[in-house]
Amino acid sequence: MNAIFYKEWIKTRWYLLLALLVTLGFAGYSMLRINRVASMKGVEHVWEVMLARDTVFVDLLEFIPLLVGILLALVQFVPEMHHKCLKLTLHLPYPQLRMINLMLLYGLVVLLICFAANYLLMTVYMQGVLAPELYSRILLTVLPWYLAGIAAYLLISWICLEPTWKRRVLNLVISVLLLRIFFLAPAPEAYNAFLPWLAIYTLLTASLSWLSIARFKVGKQD
Repeated sequence: MNAIFYKEWIKTRWYLLLALLVTLGFAGYSMLRINRVASMKGVEHVWEVMLARDTVFVDLLEFIPLLVGILLALVQFVPEMHHKCLKLTLHLPYPQLRMINLMLLYGLVVLLICFAANYLLMTVYMQGVLAPELYSRILLTVLPWYLAGIAAYLLISWICLEPTWKRRVLNLVISVLLLRIFFLAPAPEAYNAFLPWLAIYTLLTASLSWLSIARFKVGKQD
């Protein structure tokens, strides 16, 4: 496992550093927006705007986790397919399904670390400015966006691992439709009742990559 994680780390380390800096930058800027409003008009005005206008001040973050997940999958798996490394990897004396699962697990772990850093930054700042009910409202509102980033990583991995272009196009269409679910309701906390199911739905997308590997193993190639 350590060898696989190290191999994936070598491929993705610079992208991960960039992704961490970019996501923290957007999260930090969103916190500065709250700080600016609070400084100019008072914290009470922030509370009033959040409650009366359904404003959460973090709308800039909406598609950032999605893009981070997509790009991580591309950085991690496109070289594997382009340089025919996957074929060699699957012929190593190691269970094939377990190997793919470990590669995906690596991606999930680093994404969770990146997204957790975002959450930590926002939580630490907002605890000093907003009441718990208000900052939890923001954190719950952005949670589906971060789940979308994880789902995007798993779905794009599925597409990258698919050995034929015709099926990749089909998988892409399916992925777009599946990801659309995370952005159907723009209102704050719209997904609260659905969050446990959304998390399960996100994790289940990991199994789709197994279909691509099964097709690869039986010789389905362009």
